[in-house]
Formats: sequence, C-alpha cells, structure tokens
Amino acid sequence: MRLGWITIFLGVLIWSGIGPRDFMTWCLEVSPAVIGGVVLWFTRERFPLTAMTYTLILIHCVILMVGGHYTYAEVPVGEWFQETFDGTRNNYDKLGHFVQGFVPAIITREIMVRLRVFNSVRWRDFFIVSFCLGFSAFYELIEWWVALLSEEAAASFLGTQGYAWDTQSDMGWALFGAVLALLLLSRWHDRQMLERGFVKGV
Repeated sequence: MRLGWITIFLGVLIWSGIGPRDFMTWCLEVSPAVIGGVVLWFTRERFPLTAMTYTLILIHCVILMVGGHYTYAEVPVGEWFQETFDGTRNNYDKLGHFVQGFVPAIITREIMVRLRVFNSVRWRDFFIVSFCLGFSAFYELIEWWVALLSEEAAASFLGTQGYAWDTQSDMGWALFGAVLALLLLSRWHDRQMLERGFVKGV
C-alpha cells in the first residue's frame, strides 16, 4: 500500500505542477499536501495510521493538487456540474472544504482514540468537530492574510467567485464533513484500529 500511495501522491503532484494556471496559487494550494506528506513519511514507523486514514489523506491531497493546478474556480469537473445543473458558480471549492472537515475528523479521531485522550465518546466527538471547525476557521484567516499580502494571487486563492457568504459557507461545509465522517466511518475505523493492534478496545 505504501508504494501505491507514494506513486499516486507524487504522480498527481508532478502533474499539478506542470503548467498550472497560476503558479503562486498552486504553491499556496499544494503546500498543505506537501507538508502533510512529509509529516506522514517521518511518522510512518513511530505512529503508523490505519489504511482508512491514509486513503482519506491521499484523496484530500489529490483534491488540493487538482485545485492548485486549475485554481478552484476553474476545475473542469466543477464547471461541468455548473453547466449541467445550471449553477451560478464552480463549486469545486465546496468539495475541498467538505473534505477539509471530513478527513481531519478521522485523523483527529485516530489520534484521540489511540492516545486515550478522552474517556467519554461524546466529549471526544465534540472535541473532534470543534477542532475541525476551528481548523477551517483558521484556514479562512490564512486566506484573508494572503489576500492582504498578495493582491495578485488573492482572487484565485480565495475563490469567492463573487459569493458574499463564501467564508461562512466554507466553514459550514467543513462542519458538515466532520459530523458526517464521524457518523459514517466511526465503527469501520474502530475495527481497523483493533485489527492493526493499535487499541485493545474502543
């Protein structure tokens, strides 16, 4: 699995870096994936993750790289959905923000469960959702800071496309993603951690 993961990650990364629509936007969008890949490499032996978590991280990275290559407002699949369903904007960025809640929820859950940070499942889930929402809000602040510092890349990186409530909508999609991940994947995630011997009981 490791070789396949690395092959897909590097393959999409190289593709995304060939002739991106806006190089500065590409750097901004792809940097979280690259940083995440480096962290996973250095923690692969000391703190390996479940197959589910690695797979979700890879999907998230691919979404970031595709968005970085085209800019989120111009990703072809988003344009197709816009034309097919008579939309007013390219909503590929909403997929990105949904995944920004969905994937970190499982990453955070794995860390919390394996380190036994919480004795209460309800408090643990509350923390996970709150963390993901806080992370999403922090990312919106980063976008704002970039917009202030770099007028050239601001429009492409922000990707508001004239939508006044874009920031709130982005955080809402991340919140929805985090809650949905916990509802749909928690039992499957528990089984994988048990099978790998990461925990004795959940």
